[in-house]
Amino acid sequence: MRNPLAPRTPHTGTAASIRRAGPALAAVTGLVLSGAALAAPSAGAATTASAHRLTTMRSCAVSTSPDVMACAALKVTSGADTLAPSARSSSGAANPAATPSGYGPADLRSAYALPTSGGSGATVAIVDAYDDPNAEANLATYRSTYGLAACTTANGCFKKVGQTGTSALPSPNAGWAEEISLDLDMASAICPQCHILLVEATSASMANLGKSVNTAVSLGAKYVSNSYGGAESSSDTSYDSSYFNHPGVAITVSSGDASYGVEYPAASRYVTAVGGTALKRSSTTRGWTETAWTGAGSGCSRYDAKPSWQKDTGCTRRTVADVSAVADPATGVAVYDTYGGDPGWEVFGGTSVSSPIIAAVYALAGTPSAGSYPSSFPYAHTTALNDVTSGSNGSCGGSYLCTAGPGYDGPTGLGTPNGVTAFKG
Repeated sequence: MRNPLAPRTPHTGTAASIRRAGPALAAVTGLVLSGAALAAPSAGAATTASAHRLTTMRSCAVSTSPDVMACAALKVTSGADTLAPSARSSSGAANPAATPSGYGPADLRSAYALPTSGGSGATVAIVDAYDDPNAEANLATYRSTYGLAACTTANGCFKKVGQTGTSALPSPNAGWAEEISLDLDMASAICPQCHILLVEATSASMANLGKSVNTAVSLGAKYVSNSYGGAESSSDTSYDSSYFNHPGVAITVSSGDASYGVEYPAASRYVTAVGGTALKRSSTTRGWTETAWTGAGSGCSRYDAKPSWQKDTGCTRRTVADVSAVADPATGVAVYDTYGGDPGWEVFGGTSVSSPIIAAVYALAGTPSAGSYPSSFPYAHTTALNDVTSGSNGSCGGSYLCTAGPGYDGPTGLGTPNGVTAFKG
């Protein structure tokens, strides 16, 4: 039997020589949306996938500095009506008149064989930049629409703080507010019994976002989702030790939406880097199929050392990603957001979807053991994942760093959740 950790094809170089020169190139990196060409735009610019009549735009402007992060949310700006409506929950709790386009909680739990209960009292932290003044109200609409129990400040389920952990909040930002709504909704969809801690950084600098990660951990979160990234820099190893080295805490990070190429902090050796897939219903036993999403980030880090549990041989340093979940806007998720003129129900994609999904799966799996690095857990349970074996996110000489195949690969890592076993440890 083939070793599931072994790469398909050894790579004689590293992704660093081919990857994008910096996040500014994300604005022109080619994506493919279920077979239709799509260019990843700067915030405010729309693009079209004619085969599905979808247009998308980035919620956050592409960063031009390696130490300033951009959120990884992609909003469908037209064509969402071509996507299937969310499935009703098994209890039929969703209001069919209000159920929007895009996958909802029942769809995601079905796709990833996740339990409908678990995580009671566990805290999933969401770290983002700037303030979303409507975060709690938007979350209430999402949860009530899908029949999820209320998660509010009043009942102790929801808490929003600034980066120092106090009630002093940063200035609002419409683009990051979309990101916040997306993250809160995905954590709710996967772990509706979890508590949610939203930590809002003063700005999108790596230093402020990193301090917010530390605050989330200091406030007791054992699961911390980060849906942002930027170009790698020589400062990354110091950021690793300052912000992400938290044994016993599952920290997830989006791999990026600019196709083949590595972003930080997904490259940190201390985090679970989360890639992306296109997720579709099918007639298979599972009921779903997945392929690598063409926009997901992946590759070989320029600076970060390879963790001991990562065994692929085509990259001597840290390889991105570790695991994955749905991220393709053409198979996107329903999100409710109203700040900055947004209409309410919208469809989103990007690895901003997959990071909070995986953080919440860790929460369903239970508290990580003391002193552990939860990013290592899936490597000890490779058979408890859905192996994604097709699709590509760019050109890398045909190697596993950008091409999905049996076993480990860059765009999808070891695969997607098949229950919670792979996230225990």
